[in-house]
Amino acid sequence: MSELKSGEVVTLTVLEQQASKWILTNGIDELPLNASEITEPLAIGDRLQVFLFVDRRGDLAATTAIPTFAQGEYGWARVLRVVAHEGAYVDIGTSREVLVKAEDLPAIKEVWPAQGDHLFMTLRTDRNGELFGRLATEEKISELYEGAFEEMHNQNITARPYRLLPVGTFLLGVEVPYRIFVHESERQEEPRLGQDVVVRIIDVKDDGSMNGSLLPRKHERLSNDAQQILNYLQEVGGKMPFGDKSSPDEIQEMFHMSKAAFKRALGTLMKAGKIKQQNGWTEQI
Repeated sequence: MSELKSGEVVTLTVLEQQASKWILTNGIDELPLNASEITEPLAIGDRLQVFLFVDRRGDLAATTAIPTFAQGEYGWARVLRVVAHEGAYVDIGTSREVLVKAEDLPAIKEVWPAQGDHLFMTLRTDRNGELFGRLATEEKISELYEGAFEEMHNQNITARPYRLLPVGTFLLGVEVPYRIFVHESERQEEPRLGQDVVVRIIDVKDDGSMNGSLLPRKHERLSNDAQQILNYLQEVGGKMPFGDKSSPDEIQEMFHMSKAAFKRALGTLMKAGKIKQQNGWTEQI
């Protein structure tokens, strides 16, 4: 019978109950399971599927919370928190947080993942049996991605970056693992690793991968004046005491544009559903 190891999903037999713990066995080794994890009646001799991990004392333990992916498998893990010099702690579906080490994250901390982002990864264990996350390599993505269809050209897809390079961003589709490359000229700023972004498909390649863009379509792009007003609203908390009734002098002083240009920009933003005007105020929607 094989040795029990951290990171495995195994089926064990219930041996006995000791106070607040059940003892599980594979016939050779014995492991504790907290009784609080059992939601249905359990009896000696029952078979139970559990996930094995090393507890804080360094001992092998079991949990009935099975991770969303096991060692050798890949999946999305939600970032719980990010700690400088350590890395990103992620949720794999169990009570145990798993660390993706800083050395696996981008060298530039500004594009590290944030809380709520998702990393495409697998599980590994070190020599002590401690679990940690390992990001998917380009080689692994090449094995796992699903080929796209020509009809997907010009469609929008929600995807997450899995590899960041100066030349561009490599992303993986969220619902379907499409592989998408966005050249640096097709983005206004570099997204974070694991951040949800909407990508417009601009080319479907022969190998089923795609090229995408994070820039809006031409008819969706705001004029410089409209973007200036929107930027100002974002800076001041989404509400400003300027609108159609503001004087030309006020507009010129604040925005360095004519009242006619200001009104055209407001009209563009209202038509795009980005602002509303009420009682002399303009608010971001």
